[in-house]
Amino acid sequence: MPFLGGIGMCILMLQYAWIVRDPAMINVNVFGLLTNTVYMAIYYYYSPQTKDTLALIGKATIFVMVFLVYAQMESPEKIEYRYGLIVTILFFFLMASPLIHLKQIIQTKNVDILPFPLIFMGTIVTFLWLLYGIIINNTFIIFQNSVGFVLSATQMSLFVIYPSKSKDKVTSQEKKD
Repeated sequence: MPFLGGIGMCILMLQYAWIVRDPAMINVNVFGLLTNTVYMAIYYYYSPQTKDTLALIGKATIFVMVFLVYAQMESPEKIEYRYGLIVTILFFFLMASPLIHLKQIIQTKNVDILPFPLIFMGTIVTFLWLLYGIIINNTFIIFQNSVGFVLSATQMSLFVIYPSKSKDKVTSQEKKD
């Protein structure tokens, strides 16, 4: 459920943006929160397992709340560094999550399980955030998006190494017709 992860990260990054007082990060994460929420609502509406989806939403809510409460309780002198470290680690987990399927992709030589549009946009977005991090000289933004870009580019390379089989099936089906 990448959109649920997106909602959680946008909320946590909104908190980080408030900590570092960055209006651009606030605007982008509000937009990301809204779009991910719309996508999640559509997913929920069409999901045959709404009970399971609600359970995941509940777990994600608790998870995010723990970090938001922490951000309110941490000392002002330490919050930017420590909270930046937390969101960076969580960002890595979100960006690397499609690589959970790496063994299956290599064995089947098939990338159909990977969400190409999300990975493609993730590659572009992490590169743009990397540039922004360099402009504002924010170590966490630079580091997390450098690693995020490498993770996304690695995932994109899988589409070159193992082209989609479903596209091949459609092409061969069209030739038969």
